Amino acid sequence: MPQVRLQRATIEYRELGPADSSHPPVLFVHGILVDHRLWLEVAEELARNGFRCILPDWPLGSHTVAVDEGVDLTPDSVAAMINEFMVAQDLFDVTLVGNDTGGGLCQLLVDAHPDRVGRLVLTNCDAFDKFPPFPFDAVFAMLRGPRSIRTLMSLMRITALRRSPLGFGLLCRDHDDLTGSWVEPSIQDPRIADNLATLLRAVARTDLTDVATRLPRFTKPVTVVWGQRDRCFTPSLGRRLAALFPNGALIEVPDARTFVALDAPRAVVDAIASVGART
Repeated sequence: MPQVRLQRATIEYRELGPADSSHPPVLFVHGILVDHRLWLEVAEELARNGFRCILPDWPLGSHTVAVDEGVDLTPDSVAAMINEFMVAQDLFDVTLVGNDTGGGLCQLLVDAHPDRVGRLVLTNCDAFDKFPPFPFDAVFAMLRGPRSIRTLMSLMRITALRRSPLGFGLLCRDHDDLTGSWVEPSIQDPRIADNLATLLRAVARTDLTDVATRLPRFTKPVTVVWGQRDRCFTPSLGRRLAALFPNGALIEVPDARTFVALDAPRAVVDAIASVGART
């Protein structure tokens, strides 16, 4: 995949659709222990309809290029990387799309660096004091160092464990090959496990409640696309998040869990296309 060199990290990414699209560029932000393939079906459909889609692998535990030694990975620093990526790629008027941890990162980004973002689409994601929600707050608390991460990820090679509530079972229907590949980088590369450990320690100290008090300042179009079968990011959390934005809309997706892009990709495609058309 192509790479973008930032100040303290190299980001791999995939790009689909015409570079000279008449639509605003679409930039995707996945969550922890996920990579760009979460969005692939959505991006492929958008690309067929003329949208330029950029799908980076952010340094959130399933990346394959470790960040530079000594980098303090925190939610704020990753949000800053997303902004730096937009600058490096000369992206303006971006449709920013986030899920899970990535939705929390999008909230941090539009709070600190809103200028390049033209509109926002949030699917089920962290918000307020749910960063992360139960049971992942307990799981993340166990993963304080590279050794514990590699041990747990090795166990997650077992399909039944990945399908359990401690794995990906609460987040999506069965996507065994995909979820299996997401646990491999931190097993194969100690540097990736160290990156993830550093990030998880910072997530445990982070709260999005303060950021939420400033999100009403973001007056550009926002669509919140929320899977209603989510037991982690509940429907009430989605309604509460959508209500923060002056130019916000809520789309409820009845038969989807956290990874709405996998469970109901058409709903995400439609939301991205329509938010881009709003004024």
